[in-house]
Amino acid sequence: MMGDEQDSWAAAAAALRAGDSQKKPALKPAGLLTRLIFALQRRRRKQDTLLPWSVSVVDLMEELEGKSVALVGNARALAETDQGAAIDAADIVIRINRAPMPSARSHGSRTTWLALATSLPDAKLERISPARILWMSPKRKRLSLKIARRADFYLYPLTAFRALQTRLGGAPTTGAMLIDLLATTESAQITLYGFDFFASQSLSGSRRADQVPHDFSSESAFVQDLIARDDRFHLIAMR
Repeated sequence: MMGDEQDSWAAAAAALRAGDSQKKPALKPAGLLTRLIFALQRRRRKQDTLLPWSVSVVDLMEELEGKSVALVGNARALAETDQGAAIDAADIVIRINRAPMPSARSHGSRTTWLALATSLPDAKLERISPARILWMSPKRKRLSLKIARRADFYLYPLTAFRALQTRLGGAPTTGAMLIDLLATTESAQITLYGFDFFASQSLSGSRRADQVPHDFSSESAFVQDLIARDDRFHLIAMR
């Protein structure tokens, strides 16, 4: 990231590192007071009052150091490929939101991290069975206490979201936020599957590009620029 605003993620990471470098402790079942505190914190839109529920960014950095990462987007065109084995071969497999997996042939079957910008039913989360959940959306009201209390839970800072939003000229997709995050890590290789910037639409819904609040041209340029500067990143073509 370039410029003061693009350095906001690094600043957020440093702040988290300074304030919470320890592993998140295991929690007892939530009582009424805990539920009330969480509900109040969730409503504070301008401040990241929920950060204490999150593990430190250091935990993420340590987990990714030296690892190969498969970041799986939700483009429909991925379903027509044979990338499943390559996806599952990565050390860390990251999926997004509803994490559609129409077949193991195209999408693989492993999920290490699940990055969310929407709520999912408990049964769906159990089927995906991620080792870590990341909440990426600035809309904290959608975040459930059950997810926030997980020992592996990570909350993407509002400062990072706002910096990327400024750079892209619009609200970033969950995929763009993850790419921006991964660029700050010491991962050995980061391969992007299922990213065509809405050219084939999404497996998760039927909306067109003009019906969602994202600038896909800007995100495509952002990713292409990153690939040109950082040889760890690889974008798998689907057509």
